[in-house]
Amino acid sequence: MAVLPGFNHSTDPVIQVGLCFLALSWFLAIVFFFALTDPSKSASKPPSTLQAYIRFIYGCFLKPHTGDGSGSQQDALESFYEAQASVYDATRAKLLRGRDDMLALAAAQLEYKVNAGVLAHKPIWVDVGGGTGWNIERMGDHVSVQDFFRSVYLVDLSPSLCQIARARFARLGWTNVKVVCQDARAFRLEDHEAVAPREKSIVQINDEEYDLAGQPTPLGAGLVTLSYSLSMIPDFYPVIDSISSLLCPDGIIGVVDFYVQSKVDFQSRNYVGGVFDRHCMWLSRVFWRTWFEIDRVNLEPARRDYLEYKFGTVLNVNARNSFLGMRIPYYVWIGCTKNSGSAEDKLASLDAAATESPILSALDLQSRHRGTLLRRDSGVELQHSKAYASAVGNLTASLPLPASWYQNHPWRLHYDELLAKHTQFNDEYIYAFTWEDSRADADILQITPDDVILAITSAGDNIVSFALEKPKRIHAVDLNPAQNHLLELKLAAFSALSYAELFQLFGHGTHPAFRALLLRRLSPHLSSPALQFWLRHGDAAFSPRSGGGGGLYRSTGGSRHALRLAALLVRALGLRREVRRLCGAETLAAQRDVWSKGWLRRVLLSRALVWAVVGSRGWLWRALGVPAAQRELIERDYRELCCAPSSSSSSSSSATSSEASSSTSDSAAAIHAYLAATLDPIARNSHLRDCNHYYALCLQGHYAPHNCPAYLAPKAHAALSPCSSLSHSTGSSPKGPSSVNGPSFVEGSSSSPLDILRLHTDTLAAVAAQLPPASLTIAVVMDSMDWFSDTNPVDQRAAKQQVAALHRALRPGGRVLLRSAGLRPWYLALFEKKGFRNERVGVRMPGGEGVLDRVNMYASVWVCVRL
Repeated sequence: MAVLPGFNHSTDPVIQVGLCFLALSWFLAIVFFFALTDPSKSASKPPSTLQAYIRFIYGCFLKPHTGDGSGSQQDALESFYEAQASVYDATRAKLLRGRDDMLALAAAQLEYKVNAGVLAHKPIWVDVGGGTGWNIERMGDHVSVQDFFRSVYLVDLSPSLCQIARARFARLGWTNVKVVCQDARAFRLEDHEAVAPREKSIVQINDEEYDLAGQPTPLGAGLVTLSYSLSMIPDFYPVIDSISSLLCPDGIIGVVDFYVQSKVDFQSRNYVGGVFDRHCMWLSRVFWRTWFEIDRVNLEPARRDYLEYKFGTVLNVNARNSFLGMRIPYYVWIGCTKNSGSAEDKLASLDAAATESPILSALDLQSRHRGTLLRRDSGVELQHSKAYASAVGNLTASLPLPASWYQNHPWRLHYDELLAKHTQFNDEYIYAFTWEDSRADADILQITPDDVILAITSAGDNIVSFALEKPKRIHAVDLNPAQNHLLELKLAAFSALSYAELFQLFGHGTHPAFRALLLRRLSPHLSSPALQFWLRHGDAAFSPRSGGGGGLYRSTGGSRHALRLAALLVRALGLRREVRRLCGAETLAAQRDVWSKGWLRRVLLSRALVWAVVGSRGWLWRALGVPAAQRELIERDYRELCCAPSSSSSSSSSATSSEASSSTSDSAAAIHAYLAATLDPIARNSHLRDCNHYYALCLQGHYAPHNCPAYLAPKAHAALSPCSSLSHSTGSSPKGPSSVNGPSFVEGSSSSPLDILRLHTDTLAAVAAQLPPASLTIAVVMDSMDWFSDTNPVDQRAAKQQVAALHRALRPGGRVLLRSAGLRPWYLALFEKKGFRNERVGVRMPGGEGVLDRVNMYASVWVCVRL
């Protein structure tokens, strides 16, 4: 092709503009052609994908909107939806994310209430702004819509969308679903449902009438949902108000919608159910609010704020939809009536269980003076939890209670997640499994049904093991919220899963469909912050990635660094076969032979490895949870042993003794000696294959059914789970809406064996100070006292406060069980001075042939008895 001299078609701006204009004209012509020649608007003949998206582009961005002159919202909606009603479902699958999640969460909550007997009759469902009925049909994936619901009402103001919905349900043959083309503000169930009369027995006291036949059973919906409809309702206040009249007292609300909000708006609120990812940056707020206003979708925060003010928050999720390379903020919210049941009675009973205070009558709580609750003079010192103080403040201001008060279980207590003492952990737990021997604890403590236990949560393994002993109460305490999230997940698994599923999660540490399991089965048993945590981290945590780095134990927690390093060394040095021989040795003698003659010991106890990696302060803290103060104890004992007369260690036959006597007293040498004193006796005296799941887990990354923690044994599931009657072999629940979650337990109905637990997110000293004097019998503080340094005045004061708080909360004869990396730690003197008798019940002397317990990680174990 000839080109004129000096004329370049590809760079000439006039040609470029002309080509762009020509391409845009062709594009608009194609859009208008397909949009204006749609062959059908019925759901029975859906258009092609190309036609669907062309009509979507036309209806949203090109078509002039009419109907605004009359001011009618119905005309405005119809002008927007009429041209795209037939392609609505096909084009919203990617844009309207979170609808499946909302339906799954709502169905799980509703089934929980039905199975627990909270809802005595089949629930009624009202889908406000239900459009084409997509939500209702999709609910069929979770429950049988015809069998589970008494009636289902789709309420929408657009005739075009309602026409699609009617055709959908006619095709499905669902006779209990009714489509109502009406303003949601005017919709009343009384206009569609018959109300059976009920006899009343009225007694009048002080001009007040009481119905002795019990609380009336008003006609109300068990479920109300709004799926991307709240943001399209201009006059949203009366619509949210009308939901109060639609909802029955024990019903729930499910909402999913777009939003934008700044942390300035919500950071002082304690009732929003968690603020994970809720804040939107300024540019995001401005852009999305402006963009969606083109289609009359309003993203101002007032809609969500009023919803959360008007109702109690049960679960709350903030997420982003990565649509066409952009992150659109949306939220999923499950709520309930603000005062479900007697709020004050529930407040009193749950707070008493959290603090071991007596429960006074509701009449004592109803007397107020200057904003504080008055009590009769009972002669009993009452204590209140921090959660109680926040709840009373909310009731005084007519605000909903914090989300923890609307849980289905009384386990998790409210805490302020924005405090620096909680955020310092960066939304990650340190321990994915508990590094204390539960069997040794049981032998030492001999727990009885009268015991009230205060214990550090850690990974929750020992907490659940304590529950097997059926004490009166267990207070699990951890400053790191994520450690309690992990324990909550284990409690939820006991409450909702079969034994096979429980072991899949925490035995194998993997699950191929964790997110679906979380939403559909576990969510009714989790607090809102815990659900948000596991929605964010769960898929990665339980993913069986290749290379030995997958699964719960090798991919989560600070301990993953140590396990991954061990797996990396084993794989890189070709030691997999040796690890299998060590963990599969049939006898202890064979295990000793593999350990002493093989390369694994030489690698793990390599001086170069300890000096370069393991012995560093950062590694010890991040991977093993060893703080600087605990390291000081190890180094101090090492120096003392090195300076001791040689006769004191002449009888030692272990490599530890010879290495210690020849090493310098530097820090890495102390850590090296400590590790050798830990691992060598274990290899000689504790059979990994059959009775030591701690080190088998470290080497293999998972538990075996015959060698696992006590809480993962079949008898533990049988004792603690309402699902124990389900099949243990199939790993699945019987099909049907009434059996997905199994028998359930709610406050005020029946009691779960796990309801003796209270999960506190705070320090030991703070929780012990909330308990009445002499209310505890046992305190298990693990190695937490090692975290205080005797060279730091601040640590010294904190240690004294913790000892004083424990002394006050324990009754005479009460015991404190603690472990230490030191042979005789400095803080024992504080216990003695405060009024404890210290008894050393275990010690790991260098060169000893025996082991302290199956972990053997600590130098000594103590029981401090309150005199």
